[in-house]
Amino acid sequence: MQIIHTISDLRIALKSKANIGFVPTMGNLHAGHIHLVELARQHATLVVVSIFVNPLQFGVNEDLASYPRTLAEDCERLKAAGTDIVFAPNVLDMYPDFDGNHLNQTMTVTPPAIADVLCGASRPGHFTGVATIVMKLLNIVQPTLAVFGKKDYQQLLIIKEMVRQFNMPTEIIAGETMREPSGLAMSSRNGYLNEAQRSQAAQLNQALQHVASAIKMGNRDYHALENHATQQLNQANWQVDYFAICSALTLQAAQISNKHLVILAAAKLSNKLSGQTRLIDNLEVQL
Repeated sequence: MQIIHTISDLRIALKSKANIGFVPTMGNLHAGHIHLVELARQHATLVVVSIFVNPLQFGVNEDLASYPRTLAEDCERLKAAGTDIVFAPNVLDMYPDFDGNHLNQTMTVTPPAIADVLCGASRPGHFTGVATIVMKLLNIVQPTLAVFGKKDYQQLLIIKEMVRQFNMPTEIIAGETMREPSGLAMSSRNGYLNEAQRSQAAQLNQALQHVASAIKMGNRDYHALENHATQQLNQANWQVDYFAICSALTLQAAQISNKHLVILAAAKLSNKLSGQTRLIDNLEVQL
């Protein structure tokens, strides 16, 4: 396995290579990331994984400074998973105008309208940062396919739409959400939680499962289901950003006629390490 830090070296390594599978990450890898790497391996002859903590997608007072950097451990896991190349650039490689504190002069990608709701509403500018870094990475790697996890469902749809709108020759493959035995979606931010908090964090998925069951049993009062789930979580000491039942294709509020739904939630859980940890999860429902 090669570990490459510069764009020029990566382009040399990938010159004349075909059928490249790509998995972009911010590092601090867990089994969910490795699942995406294995999925890329199933579809490609050469697998590239990027590790880059993207400052452009962190807002004010978010956890950029404390976000775990575990490059050595990540590389060991990726090597065991059969990764061919790890691309770990520095900030100046990815953002040439970065002055150490600001990215004000950086040219950005404007994401589609679905970026303005849900996580986009509570994290202004987040998806501009995501779309910009993904555009840069796809341009650098030039992969045949790229794999993104369904846990970040809104991000997945935004990237699919960006690739479609810009006529990019990369197939986007969706990887299923990997979960801990409790049902908690695997996330790098789970590392902020102690054992008791991880147990409590499973309540988010339990709330999604409860609402999905109600829908499958015929309940179509989506607004009431959202409100009840939000109240239940808030009473359990969560701070809910949103709990929404949407069309899985458009992320617009679910209508009775929709057959493919997705229930999405984001909420903050208090913990001693970082004050509050924001967790997201979702569950698709096919009627």
